[in-house]
Amino acid sequence: MKTAEIKLTVQLDDNNIPEKILWESTDSKNKEALPVQAFMLSLWDQSYQNTLKIDLWTKDMPVDEMKRFFYETLQTMGDTFLRATGEKNIVEDLRDYCAHFADKMDIKK
Repeated sequence: MKTAEIKLTVQLDDNNIPEKILWESTDSKNKEALPVQAFMLSLWDQSYQNTLKIDLWTKDMPVDEMKRFFYETLQTMGDTFLRATGEKNIVEDLRDYCAHFADKMDIKK
């Protein structure tokens, strides 16, 4: 069986605010850790039937990029939900909401 590892490194300032986030994967073609501005990690805990989450972003991430990050994350969640469940109707509703979100947040597609 193949095993892959994903590593996230978060450098914090004196107030525990993320200053730098790096990620790397043993499956990646890149052999060095790459900088990112934000990440959202969701894990399903089957034993407790709930979601464990970590949402972090660097203190210098621009608000317009955070808006775009949320928009793209919502779109990707729709893709994932469709592949996992086949629920086309609700994903169409989510796509409609994503379009509304993009319009309200003035996100250029």
